[in-house]
Amino acid sequence: MTKKRISYFMDNDIGGFYYGQHHPMKPHRLSMTHNLMLAYGLYRKMEVYKPRRASPDELRQFHAADYIDFLQRVTPDNCQEFSKQLTKFNVGRSGGDCPLFDGLFEFCQLYTAGSIDGARKLMAGSSDIAVNWAGGLHHAKKSEASGFCYTNDIVLAILELLKFYPRVLYIDIDVHHGDGVEEAFYVTDRVMTVSFHKFGDMFFPGTGDVWDKGSGAGEYYAVNFPLKDGIDDDNYERVFQPIIQKVMEMFQPSAVVLQCGADSLANDRLGCFNLTIKGHGKCVQFVKSFNIPTLVLGGGGYNIRSVARCWVYETALLLDTAIDDTIPFNDYWQYFEPDHNLHFPKTDLDDQNSRDYIDKLKIKVMENLRCLNAAPSVQMQEMPPTYFVSEDEDERDPDKRVRPSQKDAEGEFYDHDRDNGMNSTI
Repeated sequence: MTKKRISYFMDNDIGGFYYGQHHPMKPHRLSMTHNLMLAYGLYRKMEVYKPRRASPDELRQFHAADYIDFLQRVTPDNCQEFSKQLTKFNVGRSGGDCPLFDGLFEFCQLYTAGSIDGARKLMAGSSDIAVNWAGGLHHAKKSEASGFCYTNDIVLAILELLKFYPRVLYIDIDVHHGDGVEEAFYVTDRVMTVSFHKFGDMFFPGTGDVWDKGSGAGEYYAVNFPLKDGIDDDNYERVFQPIIQKVMEMFQPSAVVLQCGADSLANDRLGCFNLTIKGHGKCVQFVKSFNIPTLVLGGGGYNIRSVARCWVYETALLLDTAIDDTIPFNDYWQYFEPDHNLHFPKTDLDDQNSRDYIDKLKIKVMENLRCLNAAPSVQMQEMPPTYFVSEDEDERDPDKRVRPSQKDAEGEFYDHDRDNGMNSTI
């Protein structure tokens, strides 16, 4: 089998952004992930790129112009001037889940550009798989921040892919429903969204019932598999593989976007599933086996030690590279005490997903998929080669390999339990 060409987007400074002391979202987890990547030497097997900043015009390809203008101008120092907009756009509200912090717009530009340029690498044919662990912020809406997400890099990347590929499949294994992505493509048959998530009125975002299946031209192109607490590796595999197999047969995607939210792992601060890293990684490995151009993104994950372990392991899977269970020495050595192991066992949490419950859901989802007549086709036109060069890259070679440094932003140790009032998450 031919080795996959993998593009990897990383920025050593992105971990320095800070949502706030008691906020469960810690961009610092990205610094830990990148540093483990260096420690294992995985960067030597990939083309590594430092993300640029997405331009406001690029962000407006999906988001409302007034919303992007607001994000561009508002800061913690001048927020009093934007009191009405703070409420309108769900940013910086007291007790809200999307705080206003220093460098917010730059943070959005960086994580979004990695996903857009990853899509462009696939479109240009220079990569088979593109990885942007900083991306995957799937809750952001057209004119509103939601669930720790401000700009929806996934939607913007898919819109980019649709300029070249007839059909794009979006798969979401975050513990939370990928509502922002589903909503953006709810009435089109060119994007199929598939989400496996915890569902319930008291669990954010409260959407993603099995009956939510798209509308109009997009009917049956939204696939939701609502799960209960405690699902483990075996049950998740029993759900994931047959559904994705059927989706591939019916939809025949030209490209795949895979959101790998790590809050579906055991011991997550806000999650309620019981997956191990190996169980989570099996989903990545299964999607990879179809040999379709794939954009791999991050997402949720609030036990930062687990997040770093998971995404490094899944990068190794994408590279077909075995890595040792003993974590090599790195800048965050103390975080992985006491055993410094990559893998950890599941907990004793009860799996509330009975065989009968899962089988009935699978039957319903399969029935919906059988309602698809055939993979939709669309009239495409050839894109000029210059299209694939980013606007901000005319003074540097877009294919120049960037050698990552060992320098990382300093962080804190986060070992406390679930924060009160922080239920809406990636």
